[in-house]
Parts: sequence; C-alpha cells; structure tokens
Amino acid sequence: MGPMDLYFDVRDIFRAPRLALSGKKIWIFMIGNLGGFILYWVFSYLSLALAGVSFSDAINQYGLYPCLFGNEAGWIAWITYFIGVEAWILAIYLACTAVTRVTLKQLKGNDFFSAGDAWKYVCKHWHPVVFAPISIVLIIVFFMVFAGIFAFMGKIPYLGEFIFAFPYLFYFFGSVFTIYTAFVLLVSLHYTPAIVGTYEEDTMGTVFQSYSITWSQPWRVIAYHIVLIPLLLISVYLFSWAWNAGFNLINYVFGCNWFMGEKLSGMVNYATTLVYPGWLCSFFAGCSGWLTTCLNNCYLGCLSFLTCSVPATSGPLSGSETVAGVLLAISIFLVGLSILSYGLSIISVGETLMFIIFKKKSDDDDLLQRKDEDELEEDMDDEYNFDDDDNEVGSDDSEGGLEDESPSDDIDSGDDSNPDESPSDDIDSGDDSDPDESPSDDIDSGDDSDPKE
Repeated sequence: MGPMDLYFDVRDIFRAPRLALSGKKIWIFMIGNLGGFILYWVFSYLSLALAGVSFSDAINQYGLYPCLFGNEAGWIAWITYFIGVEAWILAIYLACTAVTRVTLKQLKGNDFFSAGDAWKYVCKHWHPVVFAPISIVLIIVFFMVFAGIFAFMGKIPYLGEFIFAFPYLFYFFGSVFTIYTAFVLLVSLHYTPAIVGTYEEDTMGTVFQSYSITWSQPWRVIAYHIVLIPLLLISVYLFSWAWNAGFNLINYVFGCNWFMGEKLSGMVNYATTLVYPGWLCSFFAGCSGWLTTCLNNCYLGCLSFLTCSVPATSGPLSGSETVAGVLLAISIFLVGLSILSYGLSIISVGETLMFIIFKKKSDDDDLLQRKDEDELEEDMDDEYNFDDDDNEVGSDDSEGGLEDESPSDDIDSGDDSNPDESPSDDIDSGDDSDPDESPSDDIDSGDDSDPKE
C-alpha cells in the first residue's frame, strides 16, 4: 500500500477519531496507563505512610485511588507523591510517542508495524521525550536567575541605578523572550511525542522544532485544537455508550432470575464500589464551576456505566463471591481504562497529524514521502545483501573459468608450437628456395648462352 492521501489542512484533523479507533493504539495506551498507574499507586501509598497514615486506614479510605492532598505531610512525603505523579505522566508521554510512530507507519501504508516495534523505538528515543521539556524549563530558569543577579546588583548604592538604566533594553527583550519561552514550553508539552515519533529528533532538535511551531504556526495550533477537542468529546461519548450498552446487556442476561439473579447483583455492586468508591462520588459532588463540568464529562465518558447509589443486596457475599467480585472489579477497571486510552489515542493521533501539516506548510517537507530510519536501514541491508550476491557470483565465475582453462593448459604443456604453423615449418626446413622460382633457375643453370647465337 502507498501513503495515505492527505489534504494537509484542517480537514485531516477529522481523521483523528477514526485513525485512533485501533486496538493496537488503545492497547499501547492501556499498557502505558497501567504501568504509570501502578507506579503512582505505589508512591502514593508510600507518601501516605510517610505522612503517618497507616496502610489499612489508607486502603479503607482511598482504595484504588490514593491521594496525598487533604493530609498533613512533610516535604519528603510530597516529593515522594509527585515522583509517582511524574512517573504516570511520563508513561503516558512514552505511550504517546509509540502511538505516534504507529500512526506515521499507518499513514505511510505500513499496517504491519506492531506495538512491540513501537515500544522498541521508544526505548531507543526516550531521551528527547524526557529532556526536551526539561531543557526549555532550564532556559526559563536561566533567564530568571540571570535577571535576579542584575536585580540584586541594582541594590548597590549610586552604581545600581545605572546598572538598571543602561542595559534596560537588554532586560526588556530578555523578559519578552522568557515569556515567549513559556509559551514554547506549553507547545512542547503537546507536541514533543509527535516530533520525536515522526521526525526522529534528538533533544536539541525537539527544542528547536517547538520554538519553530510556536513562532510560525500559533494560529493553526489554536484553530486545530478548537476542532480536535469537540471531536474528542463526541468520540469518547459514543465509544463509552457502546461500552455501556455491552455492560447493561451482560447484566440483563446474567442478572435474570432464571440465571444468577441476586448473586450477580451483589458481585457487580461490590466490584462497582471498588472501582468507584464513595469518596470519589463525594469528590465529584463537591466540585463546582468549570471543574464540575470537566469532571462530569469525564465521568459520563469513562464511568458512565457505574453509579454512585449502589443498591443494597439481600445479604453479605460469600468468600467465593468476594474473590469473584475483586476479579470483576479488575475487568471493570480495565474497561474504564480503555475508554480513557481511546481519548488519549485521539489526542496523540490528532497532534501527529498537526505536526505533519505544520512541516508541509512551513518547510514543504512531506513526512509521508520522507524515509525514516527503519526504511534507511532496510535499504542498507538490501544493498549489503546485493553486494554479497555479486561477490558470490563473481567467485563462482572465477572458479568456473579456472576449470575451463585447465585442459588447454595440459595441451600447451605437451606441445608449445602452434599447430597451424608446424607443417610449413617442416617444409621450409626441407627446401628454403621459392617453389615458383626453382624451374627457371634450373633452365638458366643448364644453358647460359642465347639460343639465337
């Protein structure tokens, strides 16, 4: 298959939900989210332990979703907690890079690029994903520290006034560049996985591309996201509706009184309380303003098949039903995680399409026609194999030539003379005179006088 035909404008953004609806991409994000969530869970409970909260009390209060906020804790506990947060964010970023790589291969017509190949690429190119935003933060910190040094020098009596006044334009443009770099940081947080996954840049190249996008494509960044966000909400809602329909159908069939009945109701209610505990319900109910709208949309999209009001069961669960409820909770958690992963997949695919459009618009560089490192390695391998085949053919020809020449060598060794010249040589050795002149010579030798005389 050849590369996909793109318009290289806003119309391509509408392809994002369809391209993101891929089991391969959703699975990559589920792996990344699950790995990041496990690290977050471990560091969060460790931070709660450092804050003096016992593990049993924390489990009873938070369950699957531990959080240090709302607890009095020291700085060590807060650092431990934010390490877990950063680990989850980093796992999502690496998954974004893997999905970007799969999307690029798909746009090029290669549908056989696997999730394992994408993770191998991420393991090889994880450095710019981590260090490009950190580099931009360090640039901002450098300018702030530099400004602080000159501000401190301004306290010098008599001289400080002139230190502030003379290089004022230098301070002004440095301040403007710092603000611009802050916007570059926001762009970098959005597009770093897309830059690394498609353009194969290192850390400095990724920072340069972030500055370039911020300078040359600011309105496209805003306009394309205005298009992408409604597509994201609508697609996630439809996807969660399909999951909700499947969940309700299972409960309807298995919950019939002819089959599991109350047993199913108790197991599902128990699993629901584990995945969606009461404190999370209270958290949603206590939010206000735009945060309430955002969280309600997230709830409707990811956990619409769960409910905060769990109906009471006829009796306590047995041991086997409790274990089965825990296993069911894991399945329900993965279902909700798949909905979140689909939303992240839409964002990743959309930003990949945006970066491809940006490169085409700004540099007239069609990334779908550009050979990536995998294709270059395949070409080098093909050339190497072709040279090996030529060398093998040449060696076979040389061996065949030696075998063809061996009989002639034996003949030459037996008789070095030319076979065409040997008869003439024998004749010449017997009579050196010219055969045409010999009769006239004999007549002349027999009678030298003139016959008339």
